[in-house]
Amino acid sequence: MVFAITSRCTSDKERREFLLDRYVFFIIIGFLSGSILYSWLLPKIFCHVDVTKYSRDHNPGTANAMKYAGVGMGSVCLLCDVGKGFVPVFVAAQQLERTGVLFSLLIAAPVAGHAFSPWKKGKGGKAIATAFGVLLALLPYSYVVLILAASYLFFSLVLVINPHRLRTIVSFFVLCAAAYLLKINIFIVYACLLISGIVIIKNLTPEENEAKQWRLLGRKLF
Repeated sequence: MVFAITSRCTSDKERREFLLDRYVFFIIIGFLSGSILYSWLLPKIFCHVDVTKYSRDHNPGTANAMKYAGVGMGSVCLLCDVGKGFVPVFVAAQQLERTGVLFSLLIAAPVAGHAFSPWKKGKGGKAIATAFGVLLALLPYSYVVLILAASYLFFSLVLVINPHRLRTIVSFFVLCAAAYLLKINIFIVYACLLISGIVIIKNLTPEENEAKQWRLLGRKLF
């Protein structure tokens, strides 16, 4: 009897250690995946364009790839930036329990990798496309990506907020508030808070001569 209990305890301990190792593995893989700045790397390799030097905000992101390397290359960069967030989280979600703080960190890891890429000395992108990718990977378990998409559409078409960085900040605030109020899995809420915190920090710095404007159905509010 004592042997059976001891054996079970050992087995449970080994299982917990195995799961911990798996979570840590996927967190590292997710961060490294996110750290590859496709929107900077691909235009530089194939178009000989460094989007960080051409753009005013020096952001190695999809929007600048579209603007300075063309729609075709920009579209490829968009798919890569979304995919590098989607793939590691999707694979992990199929193999691990979708609960716990470690799962929250796992979801946020690719976003952190993109925003603070070690290959650019911590000066990564704004991580918007990658944020969509990691949240998209949670379907159909969680539909938070639809909340974020709806927020962007609302603040782009109905209550239009300019500039884009301010629209992004408001949209990610709405994501966190909605995720909490809708009583979504608390660990998904934690992930949303982490992701939003990273994205908002990366979007806080205003551009030079930036004009702020809010319009409701075409009518200027302020």
